[in-house]
Amino acid sequence: MGLLTPVAVKIGSISWMPKLLPQIVWADNVVHRVTRDRYGILDIAGLPNLVLTVPGRKSGIPRSTNLLTVPDGDDWLIAGSYFGAPKTPLWVANLRATETAEITYRRKDQRVSWRELSGADRDAAWQTMRATWPNFDKYAERTDRLIPVFRLTAV
Repeated sequence: MGLLTPVAVKIGSISWMPKLLPQIVWADNVVHRVTRDRYGILDIAGLPNLVLTVPGRKSGIPRSTNLLTVPDGDDWLIAGSYFGAPKTPLWVANLRATETAEITYRRKDQRVSWRELSGADRDAAWQTMRATWPNFDKYAERTDRLIPVFRLTAV
């Protein structure tokens, strides 16, 4: 965690944040581009993050998404929260359509397998994730959908 993490948590808790997601993604991409992928908004906020790259389920074209992650032992936990927006993020369907993915974590590229968590496994992962980003509970309250949680494991 960093000095700006409490500020990021406060901003992330604002109820209208899902409406700004396109602008946030755009700004994050600009920061990545300007810093030659050394930093993104999550880095500035002092939060752990990764870049998930999976082929588009229809096009097959690799699609990359910057995501908050929670390291869990040798694995990474990610959630398709989309700030609690009603729709599931597109990367979730793309991930579900492939067996493995690529991630960049701390500037290191790795191939990972993934598993969507359910039941007690999901509940335990959710608690672990809340310790890093307490807003996950707010996101769950904002939406009627069950936010998918995935465990990524290096292959």
